[in-house]
Amino acid sequence: MRPRGRKSANAAQGGVVWLTGLPGAGKTTIARRLAGLLRERSLPVEILDGDDIRKLFPATGFAKADRDAHVRRVGYVASLLERHGVFVLAALVSPYRGSRDAARGLCRRFVEVHVSTPTDVCEKRDPKGHYALARAGLLKNFTGVSDPYEAPRKPELSIDTSRIAALRAAKMILDFIADSWAGVDEGKPS
Repeated sequence: MRPRGRKSANAAQGGVVWLTGLPGAGKTTIARRLAGLLRERSLPVEILDGDDIRKLFPATGFAKADRDAHVRRVGYVASLLERHGVFVLAALVSPYRGSRDAARGLCRRFVEVHVSTPTDVCEKRDPKGHYALARAGLLKNFTGVSDPYEAPRKPELSIDTSRIAALRAAKMILDFIADSWAGVDEGKPS
C-alpha cells in the first residue's frame, strides 16, 4: 500500500498522446475531455494545442518545412514534459507522417490518435472560418484544401467525431493508455 498523496514510480512516467487530424476534426475538444479524466486520477497533464503553441513560435509559417519544424519543436517539448512525469496531450493537425514519426521517436511512451473525422464534416464545423477562406483562395497552405494531409498508416487509435462524441473518444483513449501504460489507473479515485 502506498502512502496517500504520493504517486507510484510508474504513475510518474508520463506519456504522450498525439492527436492528429484535419482542422475542425475535434482534436482539442477530445484533449480537453481526456485532460479532465486524467486530472480526476490526480495525474499531471498538459495540453499542447497547435494554435496555442504557435504563440510561443510566432514566426513559424505554414509551408511544409515550417510545419515539420513546428511539429518537431512540439515533440521535443512533449518529450521534456513526459520525462518529468507529465501526461502530454498534443492536439495538432501535424499533417505529415515524417514529422509525426520524428515526434514519436523523441518520446518514451507515445500513442498516435488519428481523429479521422471526414473533411466535409470538418468543413461544415469550420469554427474559425478557415475552410471558407482557403476555398476562396485567401488562405494558402491550408490542410485539407490547398495542402495535403497524410493520414497515419498505423495509428494506435482512429476516432471519427462525426460518429463518436468527444467524451466517449476521451474514455476510449483513457482505456487504451490504461491498458498500455502502467500507472495510469493508480491515481484513480476510489
